[in-house]
Amino acid sequence: MKPVQIMLDERLLKRLDADEEVQKFGRSAVLRRAAELYLRRSKARRIAEQYRRAYSEDKRPDTDLEGWEDEGVWPEE
Repeated sequence: MKPVQIMLDERLLKRLDADEEVQKFGRSAVLRRAAELYLRRSKARRIAEQYRRAYSEDKRPDTDLEGWEDEGVWPEE
C-alpha cells in the first residue's frame, strides 16, 4: 500500500474518530472502504447514464431495419 495525505476539517475528523468502526479497524481501513464504495457507485452511475442515453426516446430507430418488421415472426406449431 502507498501512504496518501488527505485534508479533513476538524469537525469531520472528530466525527470520524468517534465512530465505532473507525476505532475498531482504524481510519485507513474505513477510508479505503469508503473510497472503494465511491468508485463502485460512480461506475454504476456512469453505466446507468450510458444505458439511459442509448435507450432514450429521442433516439430514432435504425433505418437499416425498415421494411423487415414482418420478417421476424414465430413459426406456427
